Amino acid sequence: MHVAIAGNIGAGKTTLTKLLAKHYHWEPHFESIDENPYLDDFYAEMERWSFNLQVYFLNTRFSQIIELRKTGKNIIQDRTIYEDARIFAPNLHAMGLMTNRDYNNYSSLFKLMENLVTPPDLLIYLRANISTLVEQIHKRGRAFENSISIDYLSRLNERYEAWISTYDKGNVLTINVDDLDFVEKREDLGVVIDKIDAQINGLF
Repeated sequence: MHVAIAGNIGAGKTTLTKLLAKHYHWEPHFESIDENPYLDDFYAEMERWSFNLQVYFLNTRFSQIIELRKTGKNIIQDRTIYEDARIFAPNLHAMGLMTNRDYNNYSSLFKLMENLVTPPDLLIYLRANISTLVEQIHKRGRAFENSISIDYLSRLNERYEAWISTYDKGNVLTINVDDLDFVEKREDLGVVIDKIDAQINGLF
């Protein structure tokens, strides 16, 4: 089984991935944040580094999916390849932070890769309002995220909502995380697990 968690910056994807991997004994796969050579530069100068960053994410996520196929294990993935192509890259293009030439090049590359990608069996979408995202971003204290603006997060949230409303590649479970605390409240994690159990049971 392949389960993937989607959501905006600060929605709690990585935290929930770790917790669910432990509960279900799934193998977790995370975004390559610490190894990413473009993130610091991107947040300091988005227009200059947007294309480089998006191609890096596309490359690493595609490679990850290919490797996941070979394992034959039950896996849970932190963020999907679709989010880069349907949310982040179009948002950068719309904001004037990625040129038409670069965006068209990126989109063409994604379309080639998409033909070789198998969608997850279950997509878990973490819905969060801006105040929740900002609180979580500040709490984890990544220096390169200090320059993220409210406007940027709002634009991404709008695109996430539009994308998830038309997602047709498989089963989707939407979880509103504004009033949940997976780490401190076991009952909150239990609510999420119950929802996932219901979805998983329906897959078989």
